Amino acid sequence: MSYDSTLKYLIEEYPQAIVEWLLGANISETPELLKTELNLEPIRVDGLFFLKTSSKIIHLEFQTIPQSKPPLPLRMLDYWVRLYRQYNIEIEQIVIFLKPTTSEDVFIDEFRATNTFHRYRVIRIWECEPEPLLATTELLPLAVLAKADNSSIILEQVAAKVNIIEDRRQKINISACVQLLAGIKFDTDIINAYFREDIMQESVVYQKIVREGLEQGRRSEVKLIMRQLQRHLGKIGTDIQNQIQDLSFTQLEDLGEALLDFQNETDLRNWLSENCD
Repeated sequence: MSYDSTLKYLIEEYPQAIVEWLLGANISETPELLKTELNLEPIRVDGLFFLKTSSKIIHLEFQTIPQSKPPLPLRMLDYWVRLYRQYNIEIEQIVIFLKPTTSEDVFIDEFRATNTFHRYRVIRIWECEPEPLLATTELLPLAVLAKADNSSIILEQVAAKVNIIEDRRQKINISACVQLLAGIKFDTDIINAYFREDIMQESVVYQKIVREGLEQGRRSEVKLIMRQLQRHLGKIGTDIQNQIQDLSFTQLEDLGEALLDFQNETDLRNWLSENCD
């Protein structure tokens, strides 16, 4: 979850820096971020950048591990078909593997089946030279995963670069992204030796991760309470279900303690009326 939120933040905040690095060239425009949910059965990609001048879409996927269901090559074909159907323009697809591995799957850059052939580009971040990433402030979080003879040295270099960022907001957020992505490669003790954890906690990306975690926990609690109520009282009215969906985590905990005393749906309605104004 933390990796996804961190990478999403980088994509949304620094699209031009990422696209210029991916293409290996400067571009004269800020890429327009397209909706990442594609048509048909809901599915989300990691990043979509629209280059209006060249009428081209850059589709970016991050992978910590090569294994996935369905297999990544099939997913890339599926993504391409959906994108082409929706936009009908040139699409360049790039997969960036983040975690070093000896698996042969990270060298696969195509899908093959009877009468079907599809290729995409693969970047193994641990094979990338760090200099282009170190040279761009917005790409420092990815630099910690780049090629290095001595991993701690590159972490030290990134920390030094982060330390001289003048804008406090950017410094806090880049520092948080660096720390979160560094967790793919480094132990926490090593990361803490170069970065202050309290600074990370001030960042918008860290706060978003916390909020997402709390919301995920609340949704899980809602599902549990619903199952308990239906077993205890039988079918519950839709309006009541909607009320329960909106309860805070604390209110859900209180309801979980009170529900065993309910004899019928009226008791539940009364409780909601008294406790959820």
